[in-house]
Amino acid sequence: MERFKIDDVAKATGLTKRTIRYYEEIGLIKPPARSEGGTRLYTADDIEQLKNIVAAREVLGFSLQELQHFLALKEKIKIHREEYRHAAAGSEQRRELEQMAAGLHRQIAMLGDKMEKMAALKQELEQMAKRIDAILQERREE
Repeated sequence: MERFKIDDVAKATGLTKRTIRYYEEIGLIKPPARSEGGTRLYTADDIEQLKNIVAAREVLGFSLQELQHFLALKEKIKIHREEYRHAAAGSEQRRELEQMAAGLHRQIAMLGDKMEKMAALKQELEQMAKRIDAILQERREE
C-alpha cells in the first residue's frame, strides 16, 4: 500500500499541513501511521476522506462540528454494515438501525435547511445583480 507524506497530502487536497494536523487532532480523520522517525504516513483512503471533508465544508457549508457528526454517522453505518450479519439479537439490530435512521434524518433536515438558506441568498443576489445590470444598461443608453 502506497503511503504519502503530509506535503503530498496537502498538495492533493488543497489544505495546509497545519489544517491536516488539526483535523487529526479533533478527530475528523484518524491518526495516520508513522514512520520510524515519526513522520506521518497517509493512505489514499486518508486523502479521499480529506477531499470529502473539503467538499462538505465548501459545497455544503458544514461547520467542523457538523462534519464531526456527519463523519461519525458514516463511520457508524460502515461498521454496522460489516457487523450486521454477526449481531446476535434481532432487537439489537433494529435499535442500531433506528439510531442510524434518526441520525440520517437529522442530517437530511440540516441539509434541507442549508439549501433553503442558500436558495434565498441566491435569489437575493440575483435580484441585486438585475438592479445593477439595469442601472448599467441605463447609463450605456445615456
